[in-house]
Amino acid sequence: MDLTPDQRAEADRVYQALRAATDADLRGLAELLAGKPDGAIFGRTEFEVRDRVHRIGAKAVELTLAGRKKRGTSGAAAAVRGAAGPPSSSGTPPAGS
Repeated sequence: MDLTPDQRAEADRVYQALRAATDADLRGLAELLAGKPDGAIFGRTEFEVRDRVHRIGAKAVELTLAGRKKRGTSGAAAAVRGAAGPPSSSGTPPAGS
């Protein structure tokens, strides 16, 4: 993947933070797999591996967002009109007599 110098710096920052934050997770994953015989790798263990990997992925997303500058607006939010009222509880118009 071709990254700009700024993107490469961001990738390095995320990589270092992720290594530090997930070292214990990776050790636990390695120990889980090392403690299972070949016949027990799939099934219940496979789902436990997937859960752990999903947690690592969630940490990656959190670390990426936490390290970036907040890009919110500096002005006040625009005013909006309130709702006119609740909609009718019936989806059809009333029948004539």
